[in-house]
Amino acid sequence: MRILKFGGTSVGSADAFAQVAKIVATAHQQDGQVVVVTSAMSGVTDILINAAKAAAAGDRRPYREARDELMARHQMVAGQLVSDGVERAALGRLFEARLAAFERLCRSVEVLGELTARGLDVISGTGERLAAPLLAAVLRAHGVAAEWVDASELIVTTNVFGNADPIIEPTTEHARRRLSPLLQGGVVPVVTGFVGATADGISTTLGRGGSDYSAAILGAALNADEVQIWTDVNGIMTADPRIVPAARTIPEISYIEAAELAFYGAKVLHPKTILPSVERGIALRVLNTFDPDHAGTLIVKEPKPSKDVAKAISVIKGLTMVTVEGRGMLGVPGIAARTFTAVARANANVLMISQSSSEQSISFVIREGERDAVVGQLQAEMAQELASRHIDQVRPLDGIVIVAIVGAAMKGTPGIAARIFGALGDAEINVIAIAQGSSECNISLVLARGDADEAVRKIHDAFRLNEANGQN
Repeated sequence: MRILKFGGTSVGSADAFAQVAKIVATAHQQDGQVVVVTSAMSGVTDILINAAKAAAAGDRRPYREARDELMARHQMVAGQLVSDGVERAALGRLFEARLAAFERLCRSVEVLGELTARGLDVISGTGERLAAPLLAAVLRAHGVAAEWVDASELIVTTNVFGNADPIIEPTTEHARRRLSPLLQGGVVPVVTGFVGATADGISTTLGRGGSDYSAAILGAALNADEVQIWTDVNGIMTADPRIVPAARTIPEISYIEAAELAFYGAKVLHPKTILPSVERGIALRVLNTFDPDHAGTLIVKEPKPSKDVAKAISVIKGLTMVTVEGRGMLGVPGIAARTFTAVARANANVLMISQSSSEQSISFVIREGERDAVVGQLQAEMAQELASRHIDQVRPLDGIVIVAIVGAAMKGTPGIAARIFGALGDAEINVIAIAQGSSECNISLVLARGDADEAVRKIHDAFRLNEANGQN
């Protein structure tokens, strides 16, 4: 059994839908049991979210325009690819109902003047609930028996709106009960990505890009042989090809390496996608919808031996580094705990931590948008220490990036840091901070934003990552 997930660009137009139908038809012929997970059409989720936010600000025009635009986009695909008139009419009624519900929700948001996280989850999941029935109809038009399924029937989640996590046991039970009869009957279920529901049936979402996660969750629930993530690039690459034109596709990579790259800015996978696959030992494969003959990248527990020490370099931009520093911190217990308790109160996610061995400073990296809340919470938490000068300051540094060099084979290999710093030193690039986990799979550097692209190119050259299976 295979799970095939298609991202927004893979269902971004009538031509893209037709290409997806060919890929699914081939997979169904080869395997017999295929589950499809689809994102919303490209750009749709942003349209929905922006319309909802505008409604909260009292502007009704965006959500009215969104309704008309989304109706036109989905009807256009149906008109071009679904020849059966009865099928097209049924789709039209479904689109009308979904978009009317979206408009009613936005009208309520406008009246209340408030957009709750729970309300936003309902609105932002509309795109997948339009795309899944459309894709199922397109598959049927291409001779593939298909039925669309709302993931709220399958994936039971926590009630953390906007970033829910699956509850495994009921999800496994619901997925098998709902999908197994379809699969046994030769029908391809087309499941909405991104969305789920609490045990009480309240709509949730799995976070932006969460359709990857949906596919992995269903793969684990159904004990699939492979989960395929179909996107618009030829797998996971050694670096962003827009920065490094010589970047190449990595044929095989480990779970831990892929997870590190996803967390540190490589946008091919949602960071949580790896988790369900690791638990069941299910292979993941990243493939290109528009170049389906390319082998892509296979993600497994133990890749074939490779001479590559570093596998890839990724970058997270739009960050701030916050430093809590002071000579009075030396040897004082509890400073780190209080620091990160304050960060948690600001609902911020820490991407990297670095602490001096003298214990006179703690530095950590957060998103730029979280800066003010974090600094405010820290200043409140440390008010007494700041007043007594035991802590000198809470200092934010904007305009920084994290560059992460990832590779499981770096562990125990001497000279890795020397090669990185030598490459950056030759380019006169200053390293602001550094962190390395005990797994030694990742070395993370904090750099000024303006140095990021050149740093990636220099490190990529230093490890000869443009050479397949190079001696790096």
